Amino acid sequence: MLIEGSIAQPLSAYRPVKPTSSPTFPVYHDLGATLAGVGQQPDPTVAHTLAVAAGYAYSDAETVAMMLARMGLVDNHCLRVEMSVDAMFIRSTAFLIQSRDGSVVILAYRGTTPTDLVNWLIDADVHPDRIAFPFPKTEAADADAHAVHAGFYRNVRATRFAVVAALQRALEGRSVLDDDEGAPMEPMAGPMTTLYLTGHSLGGAMAALMAVMLSVEKEYIELFEPVFKGAYTFGAPMVGSPGFAAACTANEFLDRNVLRYVYRKDVVPHLPPTDSDHFAHFGREYRCDRGDAWRDTSDEPITQMGDVLGLIEAPLGFVASRFRLLRGLPFRYSLDDHGPQHYISALTPRWTPNEFGDAHLIPAT
Repeated sequence: MLIEGSIAQPLSAYRPVKPTSSPTFPVYHDLGATLAGVGQQPDPTVAHTLAVAAGYAYSDAETVAMMLARMGLVDNHCLRVEMSVDAMFIRSTAFLIQSRDGSVVILAYRGTTPTDLVNWLIDADVHPDRIAFPFPKTEAADADAHAVHAGFYRNVRATRFAVVAALQRALEGRSVLDDDEGAPMEPMAGPMTTLYLTGHSLGGAMAALMAVMLSVEKEYIELFEPVFKGAYTFGAPMVGSPGFAAACTANEFLDRNVLRYVYRKDVVPHLPPTDSDHFAHFGREYRCDRGDAWRDTSDEPITQMGDVLGLIEAPLGFVASRFRLLRGLPFRYSLDDHGPQHYISALTPRWTPNEFGDAHLIPAT
């Protein structure tokens, strides 16, 4: 297992070398206090910040620390936890970004890298595993309620204990970078009071499953219930059976505070296809069909792809999007719309700088 960390440099290190007319960093002043003070989810500042964290989770700890410092978590501590076992289809990477005073932690999971065959095989390992999540015994929690995507669950499990150990350090007012083997770091100003989970694609699936663990497993509830604010996922696939989704929906916290964002015709939220098994989403869904306007579609959520032929349609739609004369073809699914950059752009509030300090331009319709 790889564990490495980074402390964000002073914010002046991230400013442009030459003066420009663009707004300066940070994007949000006193972002830590804003994230900690949100009472009801979703929140546009939280969504924007977590979309950036999820998108840059495809990078390294230094880059993630820099981007979140630009957003407003100045002098943050960033820990990367990673495990790779190709024969077991494990490629699990998590980042924990801790605010300067220690009060806020963002847990961001890395998603599927398009050029990484192992990660694609993880997504394809769709056979459901029966996991004994301790849901209350209700009509919703039937015999099939605990069936989850084997690949997604295996990857959450791979880094879970190291992630939880770092979160426990944060609860104790210590740095997530602290450990028992080296010299201890200086204590943070206070303990963690606010925890958010996020991820794009496979990372969103892992964030959703970790949200379930924190919300239904007794030892985690006792530790994290006072601080866990919610999970924001972007372009995430379905993670469990319809029974599992129904049991999550019956949990008031998961139903209200797992927020799923779907950009236009993104194919991944429709996966896995029914040819592999039956899956369903849970939580509240927000969809962007045009420009940067998001609407609550929880009452008409994304449905599962009917067959594997849709997997052929998505790359065809991607190719068509490259050619102006073919862009109007009525493809149902799009691989291009899955890009994390689209989610970041569409969730950047108007007149708010982006993570590069540029004025936000409204996406084309």
